[in-house]
Amino acid sequence: MSNSLGKSIKIQIFGQSHSDAIGVVIDGLPAGVELDMERINAFLARRRGGGQLSTARAEKDEPKILSGVVNGVTCMAPLCAVFENADTRSADYDSIRRAPRPSHADLTAHIKSGGFNDVRGGGAFSGRLTLPLCFAGAICKQILEARGVRVGAHISSIADIRDVRLDPVSPSLDSIPTDFPVIDRDAAERMRECILSAKADGDSVGGTIECAVTGIPAGIGEPMFDGLENSLARALFAIPAIKGVEFGSGFDCAAMRGSEHNDPIAMCDGRIVTTTNNAGGITGGISNGMPIIVRVAVKPTPSIAKEQLTVDLVSGENTRLTIHGRHDPCIVPRAVAVVEAAVAFTILDEMLSN
Repeated sequence: MSNSLGKSIKIQIFGQSHSDAIGVVIDGLPAGVELDMERINAFLARRRGGGQLSTARAEKDEPKILSGVVNGVTCMAPLCAVFENADTRSADYDSIRRAPRPSHADLTAHIKSGGFNDVRGGGAFSGRLTLPLCFAGAICKQILEARGVRVGAHISSIADIRDVRLDPVSPSLDSIPTDFPVIDRDAAERMRECILSAKADGDSVGGTIECAVTGIPAGIGEPMFDGLENSLARALFAIPAIKGVEFGSGFDCAAMRGSEHNDPIAMCDGRIVTTTNNAGGITGGISNGMPIIVRVAVKPTPSIAKEQLTVDLVSGENTRLTIHGRHDPCIVPRAVAVVEAAVAFTILDEMLSN
């Protein structure tokens, strides 16, 4: 099923944006893991957002754990958690039942389902479904940290405004703030102004997110079709609005010579390392012991207040659409936690599979 992911740990996400609830089933978690709910809820709050920079939809995002945990400790049974959808305004989506929103999944979902797709809030294609993914990722981050592996991400850019990049050889994850995850505070302020300017204009902006994994041992992953890059990209592309994924120097390597791009290998404190990290910690689909560096491109939010061209699915004629409702002028700030969650789940799954 396309709503399932994983090998040693498997997750299945269910629900729609405006259904009674959404949730996740996590199968294969190690038994005996004491869940730190305070940290899990703090992580979920990073995705929830709030204020002028995000949607006005206000959900509590409180997980109700139905199974898999006894006295706060995992017990080997599948862990099922649900989140109530309480602050829904389905009437906002009446107009798009016959007029699909440009760059949304409304049209493809209509075609694929024969017209039976749930259009309310985007249905099963909504960013709301990243909440249960974040819940699973928060648990995986906790397990990874107990093994000395850390995952952290920051906003790399909003529109053409860029943050400083993490050091690819020795990224300092502690330098990333949690409120608005931008290292350069001057860039952070300009990013906020850019988002608010787009919002005032009835428009939206996109950006990029950079994520690093530290402490991961060498030898994780497989060659060819089951490579570590493959698995990470699969999970990351499941996040709505992600349109590009790159590792290490990424697309910049196309303009480099081999002598510039190759990472020299050296001994350091009895360990084999590379002195640069253009590979992004992965070669041949297998981790090489260096930090994993991955970046994603996030498209501008397609739900904007400006009038847009579309087609009337009933009459078959061209028409115009003005989208109502509550939408993010920029998805990027809330998506940082989601990227961390997808990466953490994949890394733990690959480590256990190894």
